[in-house]
Amino acid sequence: MRWRVEIARCCSEPDDELFLPVSATANPFWKQHPGLVWSNPTADDSIHIRAALVKPRFSRLLAVAVEFGVERLRAEWNELQTDDAHEIQRAHAPVERILTNIEKGFALAASRN
Repeated sequence: MRWRVEIARCCSEPDDELFLPVSATANPFWKQHPGLVWSNPTADDSIHIRAALVKPRFSRLLAVAVEFGVERLRAEWNELQTDDAHEIQRAHAPVERILTNIEKGFALAASRN
């Protein structure tokens, strides 16, 4: 589905509008987390997952792990680790703690089944 988004009005003709087509988010899951990649809501899942990792919140990362799997979440985190950006260094300790707790919870839940 394509959306018509007004991005600017021309100065010479007040009624002329410039429109750009954009599509809705490919994965409806991301509608629950609209602020993650606000500049490109149609971005790939990897971009959304990495944005969630850089802004770590337990509930958000748990939701991502349930949707995509803890393995995918860990793989995206490992990929981010190759970058030495300040935001990634700052997120390191909380993300490791959150991922470890999620992994323990998933393992516990699997052992009870």
